[in-house]
Amino acid sequence: MKPFHWWRTVFFLIPAVGLYTVVLGIVSLLSTLIDRSGHFAHKCARTWARLILWTTGVKVERSGPLPPLASSAVIVSNHASIYDIPILFTALPHQLRIPAKASLGNFPFIGWHLRLAGHLLIERTNPGPGIIKRMKKMVQQNASLIIFPEGSRSPDGLVGQFKGGSFLLAIDNQLPIVPVTIVNSPNVMRKGELMVQPATVQVILHEPIATTGMTRADARALATRVQDVVAKDARKV
Repeated sequence: MKPFHWWRTVFFLIPAVGLYTVVLGIVSLLSTLIDRSGHFAHKCARTWARLILWTTGVKVERSGPLPPLASSAVIVSNHASIYDIPILFTALPHQLRIPAKASLGNFPFIGWHLRLAGHLLIERTNPGPGIIKRMKKMVQQNASLIIFPEGSRSPDGLVGQFKGGSFLLAIDNQLPIVPVTIVNSPNVMRKGELMVQPATVQVILHEPIATTGMTRADARALATRVQDVVAKDARKV
C-alpha cells in the first residue's frame, strides 16, 4: 500500500493517538485505585496499542512458541521503529512491563500510567534499590519485562550490537530470556520522517534461553548469543 502523506500524520494520526492516550490514560489511572497489580492498566495499554496500529493500518503476525502466561520472563527484541512497543503489546497476550527513566513518570497520562501500573522506572543516579524492589513486584505479578538491548532504534533496520548490561536484570533474577525478532516495522514509519505506511509486521518468538546458574560474568556472552538468534532470523525473512 502507498504511504500516507505527512499531513495525514500531522492532522489525523497524531491527534488520534493523543485522544487514545488521554482517554485510556484516565481509565488506566482510575483502575489503579482498585487494582494495584496493574493488570487492568495493561489491558488499557494493549487497547491503546491496538488502536494505534488499526489507525495506521498495521497488521501483526506472530509465530513461534508462546511463553507461559503464568510466569515471568525477560523479552529481548530488536528495535528499529517507534511502533515496536505497540507491536509487541499487540502481539503478546502477557502482562508486559517496560523499563523507562524515572523522570518519565512525571509526564501526564503516559508517565502516570508507567508509574502506577508497575513499570520499571529507573533512577539513573541510584538505580539499584528501586530496580530490585520493582523487579520483585513484577515477578510476583507474573509480568514480563521487555528490553531493547541495542539501546536505541536502529537507523537502518539492521540488528545492532546487544549491550551486555541489558541482561543483568534477567541474570540477577534468574529469569528466562525470550528472544524476539520484529520484521518490517521500520517500513511503517522511518526514523526522522512523518509519513506512515500500512504494513504487515512479523513478530517471531524463539525458544527461551534459561539463565539458571548464570552470573554477571556471563552477561556479555549471553548478549552475543541472543543477538545471533534475533539477527539470524531477521535476515531469513
